[in-house]
Amino acid sequence: MTSQRTSAENNKSAKAKTRSKTSRKSKSGRWLWFVVGMGGIAMVSGMAGALLAVSWDSTPLQQAQLSAKDAAVFDGDRISGDGFQFSQLTRPVNILVMGMSVLPPDVQNPPSDTKELRYLPQINSFDGLADVMLLIKFDPETKKIAMLSIPRDTRTEIEGFGTKKINAANVDGGPALTAKTVSNLLGGVGIDRYVRINVLGVAKLIDALGGVTVYVPKDMKYQDDSQHLYINLKAGKQHLKGEQALQLLRFRHDELGDIGRIQRQQMVLRSLIEQTLNPSTLTQLPQILNVVKDNIDTNLTVEELVALVGFGSRTNRSNMQMLMLPGRFSEKSEYDASYWIPQKRAIKKLMVQNFGLESELLDTETIDLGALRVAIQDSTGGDRSQIRPLITALEKAGYRNIFISKPWGEPLEITHIVAQQGDSESAESIRNTLGFGEVRVESTGNIGSDISIQVGKDWLENKAIFEAGSR
Repeated sequence: MTSQRTSAENNKSAKAKTRSKTSRKSKSGRWLWFVVGMGGIAMVSGMAGALLAVSWDSTPLQQAQLSAKDAAVFDGDRISGDGFQFSQLTRPVNILVMGMSVLPPDVQNPPSDTKELRYLPQINSFDGLADVMLLIKFDPETKKIAMLSIPRDTRTEIEGFGTKKINAANVDGGPALTAKTVSNLLGGVGIDRYVRINVLGVAKLIDALGGVTVYVPKDMKYQDDSQHLYINLKAGKQHLKGEQALQLLRFRHDELGDIGRIQRQQMVLRSLIEQTLNPSTLTQLPQILNVVKDNIDTNLTVEELVALVGFGSRTNRSNMQMLMLPGRFSEKSEYDASYWIPQKRAIKKLMVQNFGLESELLDTETIDLGALRVAIQDSTGGDRSQIRPLITALEKAGYRNIFISKPWGEPLEITHIVAQQGDSESAESIRNTLGFGEVRVESTGNIGSDISIQVGKDWLENKAIFEAGSR
């Protein structure tokens, strides 16, 4: 094993608990339990049979050949139960997810059928740059899922290769070196498993899940003839098929570049989770795996995949946190290339609060309301004067660093109080001050804020109260 601390060392294994049931004397009661029991057995048996048909090897979807040293980077302890408890997650687990976008020049031996083409098509490979990077924590102890997006341009040290953009770690040393690099960047957090999915499989996966209904925040149009990449989406709420959703996920040609793309990725992820992650997804898992198996490389077993999907389907949506690595854009004259510069102290705070990293950093810290950066994003369509009473109320409560920001674009029924940097405690404090809205731990707000208040229509219902209080 490497020196990085695994998540298994920091957490106790969760144990499955059962309660004895009193016997039912009535005939109807006995039949009820018989029917329920047989239905459960049939569902589990059918799922197990279907999974066996996919392949019940220890690494059924692993396409990379890891050396013993590389395999040891990941915690080998089991994460799921056995027998009829095979779909139960038994301990906290951290999964590194990489989205691969690979062109023929990115690999040593590109497919022969791409050589005569006059453009560069996407190819089904895992050897290129990691276009997307997520660290996801599934925690059965807190019943939460935390997803941390790591910008591909993050400037960091890659062991043996110097300081580079983090997306190069996969080219330099595959999933093992990428896991080491991510762990070092995040203060030594353990990484249990990895998943690499090629961009060709993303559209297939979304189609297999039935598409996704999402709000496209603005018109998006982009054309790259060299790759045959064509993006043409209109603003507004709509149901996207896989190829359309992929256009939304890949678009990065605006003022925020890759950071704006990460925000849209989080938006699509949340919509997919809310619309498709439910108990019925478990029964569809064999078909879904069959569709995307050629485009996925992972050291997760099928049993472990079932446990993760099962845990996700039972997790309350309010307990799903979507974070982004704290940092800033590099200045034009700062480096030869453009980077996302990580902010070490903010990263440490985020990892302590959301990934269980041990630290004395927060022991003596209290919330400084005056220093908290609060962005107001008005999604009601009114003029700025309408939200003045809200700002006045925040100022009276001690918040001094408040600024107006460009709205996200989607009209909201309920105000979102977004913990942009993962600080849910501060977001809850603002929610208690206002008395309305819902807290969301995600990174879809203003990137220069600690908390973004995305004002919804519920503000209009409460406005009169705030106006009366300001007199």
